[in-house]
Amino acid sequence: ECNMAFHEIQFPPKISFGSAGGPELKTDVVTLASGHEERNSLWSQPRRRYDAGLGLRALDDVAQVLAFFEARRGRLYGFRWKDWGDFRSCLPSQTIDATDQFLGLGDGDRHVWALQKTYISGPAQHSRPITKPVLGSLLVAIGGDLQTENVHFAVDYTRGEIRFDTPPPQGLEITAGFEFDVPVRFDTDYLPLSIESFNAGQIPSIAIQEVRV
Repeated sequence: ECNMAFHEIQFPPKISFGSAGGPELKTDVVTLASGHEERNSLWSQPRRRYDAGLGLRALDDVAQVLAFFEARRGRLYGFRWKDWGDFRSCLPSQTIDATDQFLGLGDGDRHVWALQKTYISGPAQHSRPITKPVLGSLLVAIGGDLQTENVHFAVDYTRGEIRFDTPPPQGLEITAGFEFDVPVRFDTDYLPLSIESFNAGQIPSIAIQEVRV
């Protein structure tokens, strides 16, 4: 069995709501004799980690998590995860719009464009590849004009890529808005269950780790 396999299925979002986690970077920090520091980022992109510990839940929820874990064979198969703190192209209070994220400028030749989300704070910004857009959520525009999926473009929802039938004209902005999942896997092969009563059970901790795709 291939340990790089990925299942295009989302962990039940109703159950993951309330989980903790977020981005993790790897930075090498060296303190010099003078007290100054040299800092070097070892990863170009962060990897996100989550703890899906559920607390006390209905037994049906626990059974659903158990089935999901069994079907993924623990750490073997990846899956989609909804990060409730960061799952759309716009601010949480806003509605997704086709101009949310800038993907690039048309050159009259390029057909394929990769989705990304850019985080901006002051003069600094960072662009994150989006590889798992949510089916049916994608809005795309060329020069501000809304395009129609399966008419003007097709989407690879497993890779986060847009393919235009006709290459966008030179100089026009390619933009998109979307919801997205994080590609993850379980970071444990052990799922501890505790049955608290006839109606409720507990899974104290479930480690989730983002994977590169």
